Amino acid sequence: MNAFLRAAWLDITESLRARWFMFYSMVFGGIVVLLFVFGLTESRILGFTGLSRLLVTYIQLCVAILPIFVLITTVRSLAGDRDAGIFEYMLSLPVGLAAWYWGKMIGRFTVVFLPVFLAMAGAAAYSEYREIGVPWDLFAVYTALLVSLAWSFLGFGMLISTLARSPDVAQTGAFLLWLLLLMFLDLVLLGVMVREQMPLEVVVAIAVANPLQSFRTAAILLFDPQMVVLGPAAYVILDTLGREGYLALALAWPLTVGTLSAALGYRLFRRGDLP
Repeated sequence: MNAFLRAAWLDITESLRARWFMFYSMVFGGIVVLLFVFGLTESRILGFTGLSRLLVTYIQLCVAILPIFVLITTVRSLAGDRDAGIFEYMLSLPVGLAAWYWGKMIGRFTVVFLPVFLAMAGAAAYSEYREIGVPWDLFAVYTALLVSLAWSFLGFGMLISTLARSPDVAQTGAFLLWLLLLMFLDLVLLGVMVREQMPLEVVVAIAVANPLQSFRTAAILLFDPQMVVLGPAAYVILDTLGREGYLALALAWPLTVGTLSAALGYRLFRRGDLP
């Protein structure tokens, strides 16, 4: 446990000194500031006012920004260490491979999630100060959804960085994965399956298997309980799982996918780097 915590802290301190972390923090902090500047807390859309409206917009922006940031910054982790020849030095120290690998992942999760959460927390604190009103139940659910989304793509990033033998290959793989999941967003490629007259339940299941889609659909469900924008797919989701059931699935599924991806990455990493 001591080695695990030290590995996590080492990754955190290294990331805090990196330029990408400063830019990453400025992006999410800047988004919240701009949303306040443009007066979204004072607008009303679909009955949402105050911080609720800002959170809805912020979550929609996170769908596009957070995954690619997590992937690109994570895939350089193991691949960069391998390219710099750090593995030989690390394996010579009395640090278990599992403690180092999982400590590095937890440290990276802390770094990538902290700016996202602090931006939301800052918006909530400012709203309390201005007496705008904070929907704490919505804030808690959105925070949990962001944890789930960040963890899933962190797992993808750890797996890709284990498979790739250079930082350039790792970045290319991460970008291709992000493009593939983005193309499946909103059932874009699944139109072919509809033309093949596949059952709607199968089409929706394939779509929801995409962590981006499950996250976005859950975000839509929070401010549109009927999910009108999804059309017939909404009936399949609501009739099969219900509102609470789908929210539970949207939280559990990305966490499961991220954990399994990271576990597979660790298995391959252990096989490839231990004598």
